[in-house]
Amino acid sequence: MLAPDTRALLQARIDTLTARHQKVEDHLHNRDRTPPADSGERAVFQENDEVLEALDENARSSLAQLRAAIDRLDAGTYGACVSCGEAIAKGRLAALPATPVCTGCAS
Repeated sequence: MLAPDTRALLQARIDTLTARHQKVEDHLHNRDRTPPADSGERAVFQENDEVLEALDENARSSLAQLRAAIDRLDAGTYGACVSCGEAIAKGRLAALPATPVCTGCAS
């Protein structure tokens, strides 16, 4: 049985990650800051941006997984493993609501 708030939970996570992604994009494109003139400070600035880019890539991947979970909700297949078709344990879905696979197929 699907928890009645599953869609709301998934959408809330999408909204949070989308907002975070927009902040990172604004930051990386200097919409919210001015790059330093000093070359040493610019090097640190660039290193920090590389870390942000990696974190943002992770966020984009999570967004894709969350959107796919909503697609499975719409298709009526949410909660069924996309690999074997068996039901995904409720505890696993509670911990990882966007997971497409059961524990057996994940390992």
